[in-house]
Amino acid sequence: MKIVGIVGSTAEKSYNRLLLQYIQREFTDLFDLEILEIDQIPLFNQDNPELATEGPVHTLNRKIRQADGVIIATAEHNHTTPGPLKSALEWLSFTIHPLKNKPVKIIGASYLDQGTSRSQLHLRQILEAPGIDALVMPGQEFLLGNCKEAINANGDLVEPSTVSFLKGSLEKFMKYVESVQPLKDNPVFPEEDLTATKHCDTTIEGVDMTAPDWVEQAAAKVGAVEGDTYVKLDRGLLTVDQLNWFLKTIPLELTYADENNQYIYYNRVKPGQDMFASRYEKDVGSPLGAVHPPRAVKNVSWVISQLRSGNMEGVHVHVPIHKENYVVHNYVAMHDEDGKYRGINEHVLDLQPVIEWYLEQTGQKLVKIEEDTTDASTSASMNGAWSHDDKNAVEADAKSGASDAEVADTTTAAIATDEDSSASQS
Repeated sequence: MKIVGIVGSTAEKSYNRLLLQYIQREFTDLFDLEILEIDQIPLFNQDNPELATEGPVHTLNRKIRQADGVIIATAEHNHTTPGPLKSALEWLSFTIHPLKNKPVKIIGASYLDQGTSRSQLHLRQILEAPGIDALVMPGQEFLLGNCKEAINANGDLVEPSTVSFLKGSLEKFMKYVESVQPLKDNPVFPEEDLTATKHCDTTIEGVDMTAPDWVEQAAAKVGAVEGDTYVKLDRGLLTVDQLNWFLKTIPLELTYADENNQYIYYNRVKPGQDMFASRYEKDVGSPLGAVHPPRAVKNVSWVISQLRSGNMEGVHVHVPIHKENYVVHNYVAMHDEDGKYRGINEHVLDLQPVIEWYLEQTGQKLVKIEEDTTDASTSASMNGAWSHDDKNAVEADAKSGASDAEVADTTTAAIATDEDSSASQS
């Protein structure tokens, strides 16, 4: 089970951070904990709503959306919650609402005997306010007083009785997370603009997106480098030729659709009609809406909105129309260093050769398990995460050259696959 822990303090030395780090280290048998900081969250300002969909706020939003539950470790300042934590919660209840129907546990550490009791009381009231609507776990308060003495220099809790109480409280929180799953929110997001008319900071202006030679026109417009010209990458230095050779030999079919929903790249590993997900040169540069049949547009929009909002980090679907292969279509959200959404990385992979090689090397065999082994306690299964209508979104293959017949076949097959619990969300 995936849980995120929010440090409710921006102090460089925070006992609440130490408390979350202790939980992360000592209770791995209960859940996976990712610790989130709020020190980069700007002061809430309703005049700048765009800040909720980019940067640190967007990162916090998508991490919470993808988690099964949240633990907030709050400090206490002047008998109440710290200002930075309150400001972060303002962002999370203004235009975005990731905590709605999300199970939350409150804990806290303070220098004095009362152990953030007043801060926790106020935080509980804030989290239950309209607009936030979190499902705060009742009772089971964990109030760590005299934290300077309660936590030693190694970051460990000193008293065995405190450790025992904390473990019991966290175990109950896991049961609470499971029990409120039926109340899990199914958020509605704005429909995506698949005509790519909004443009973004990397859009190449003045070139017709639907032109069959868009790549050549756009390259000439911006003076794009090619051939033996070097490109400095994050951790490497390659020529454009080397980049092309490298990308073409990766055992994946790669597609890049940018944040403006413009289809701008695929690695041409084979002739278009021979690829698992057909790609054609003339379609590169087109808006995603132009390379999908009209009946697929709604579902394309659904998938992109889930990735753009941070509600899902990725969609992974087995498409069994390729009879001799186990082909998986993966759609993963891309973000820049500041957490801003930058588009979709679609990669199509045939797992069959990998599976066969692994079985040959290990001498193992695949055994069909008849009973339903779906893990209902996590968000790993699409079976529990999607409604029936949502399942149709698997036809939203963000690629070019998709014919009506191909999309229909892919959709039918992928829905059946999902009901067998082979589709997952990360």
